[in-house]
Amino acid sequence: MKYLQFHLWAGVVIALATGCATPHNTVTQFSTIDALLAGAYDGQVPCRKITHYGNLGIGTFDQLDGELVLLDGRVFQVKADGKAHPAETTATTPFAAVVCFQPQITQPTVSGTTFSGFQEQVNALATNRNALCAIRVRGKFRFVKTRSVPAQTKPYPPLVEVTRNQPVFDLVNQEGTLVGFRLPDYVKGINVPGYHVHFLSADHQAGGHVLDFTLDQGTIELAPCYQLQLLLPKDQSAFGQIDFSRDRSKELKQVE
Repeated sequence: MKYLQFHLWAGVVIALATGCATPHNTVTQFSTIDALLAGAYDGQVPCRKITHYGNLGIGTFDQLDGELVLLDGRVFQVKADGKAHPAETTATTPFAAVVCFQPQITQPTVSGTTFSGFQEQVNALATNRNALCAIRVRGKFRFVKTRSVPAQTKPYPPLVEVTRNQPVFDLVNQEGTLVGFRLPDYVKGINVPGYHVHFLSADHQAGGHVLDFTLDQGTIELAPCYQLQLLLPKDQSAFGQIDFSRDRSKELKQVE
C-alpha cells in the first residue's frame, strides 16, 4: 500500500544515527483520528512497518481489534479481554502514532501521583505547549484503569458507539510502562489534543488505553518533538470517502 506523505515542520531536527527510518523525536502518524472516529478500521499498514519509523507509540489494529502499544521496538496487542500479546507478524493497523524516542527531560515522580498530577508535572517540565511531546513513564503503579475494544464487523459503527460498551479493567499493584503523547490543540482532527497514553505491564501480560492511574514510584521521560510526518492512505481506501468537514470533537471527547 502506497501512501501520500505530508511533512509538517515546526523547528529544526538533528538527524542522529538510529535504527529508525526517521530522526530521533520525529513523530510519524498513519491516518488520522477523525478517520478512526468515522469508522475507518481496516488495517492499512503492516505493524512491522511502523517499527521502521519508531520504537515507541500507540494505536489500534485491523477491525479495531484492541489497543496497540509499541515499546522498545516491539508491538503488543491488548485485546478486549485486557490481556496483552506480542502482535502477529501479519498484523496491520488503521491508525498509529510512533516516534524514535530519545528522552530529553527526565524526572522522578512522587508517591501517590495521579493521572491529573502527572499531567501537571509534565506541563511544568515541557513548557512549550505547542510542541508535540512523546512520553514514557516506567514505574510501580498502585492501580491503572484501562480499556480495550473488541474487533468490529462491517458495516463498521462509528467509534463513539463502540466505546459505549467498552470493557474496562482495574489493574492493581502493577509494574509497567505508560507510553503516549501530549499533543497541542492544533492537531484537532489529525490526532488527540491533550494526553493520550497506553499502558503495558512489565510482564507484557496486561494493558490498554489509560483512563486513570495512581503511581507509587516511577520516572517520567519526555521528548519534545518538532517534526510530524503524516502518512495517509490513498483514495481507493475508505479514507477517501470520509466527510472531513464534520466536526467530531464531541465524539472524540466521549471516546477519550
